[in-house]
Amino acid sequence: QVQLVQSGGGLVQAGGSLRLSCTVSGRAFGYYDVGWFRQAPGKEREFVAAISWSGGNTYYADSAKGRFTISRDNAKNMVFLQMNRLKTEDTAVYYCAAVAERADYVIDYGVHGEYDYWGQGTQVTVSS
Repeated sequence: QVQLVQSGGGLVQAGGSLRLSCTVSGRAFGYYDVGWFRQAPGKEREFVAAISWSGGNTYYADSAKGRFTISRDNAKNMVFLQMNRLKTEDTAVYYCAAVAERADYVIDYGVHGEYDYWGQGTQVTVSS
């Protein structure tokens, strides 16, 4: 069983920064791709960013490009989402999610149904 525990988040003013962390325990972390999603009240869960198991490939939603950076430390079983120049529209509950790499399948990182394991969610509130 794989468990994801999130930390970070909170309240920040527009233009500020926050870093979210996701610690993965259980099976070999290095073989899992990890993504971040967010869900604002009354809206669908949407993709933010993803990183391959090696860290060599990263993917971003257009809304995150240039402002957010996803990274991972496989030695610590952790994935990070550094969020800079935050906007009020970034306010949401943020979730990390993991999916095992498979040689015979190409993961669609932007689809939340592709992920097998989810963190508990953490609130990010950006005030104006």
